[in-house]
Amino acid sequence: MANGREMVLLDLNSRDFQDVFLRLEPSDLKQVMQGLRRLRSLDWSSLYRHTGFQWEAIGNLSAPNGSRVYSLRLGERIRALAYREGPWLRFISLHPDHDSAYNS
Repeated sequence: MANGREMVLLDLNSRDFQDVFLRLEPSDLKQVMQGLRRLRSLDWSSLYRHTGFQWEAIGNLSAPNGSRVYSLRLGERIRALAYREGPWLRFISLHPDHDSAYNS
């Protein structure tokens, strides 16, 4: 906790996320890494208010723990699907073709 706020912790262990992450082109990889670094620097309250990630719930999906799944922007054309579990932002998948995040 920083200043009494719960910091965002990242879980990048999903195989689907890693399969795409490890095949990204260098320019896309750089953008995703910058986005992940930015996420790590935020507390949860700040993430919910941050407009750059375009954080939005995906109504037709639910996480393994039953919580909502969210789409967030990690690059110019790259979105990720993730959910919150306690302090963790657990990534499910990564979508270099921005619109495919909504068709999962």
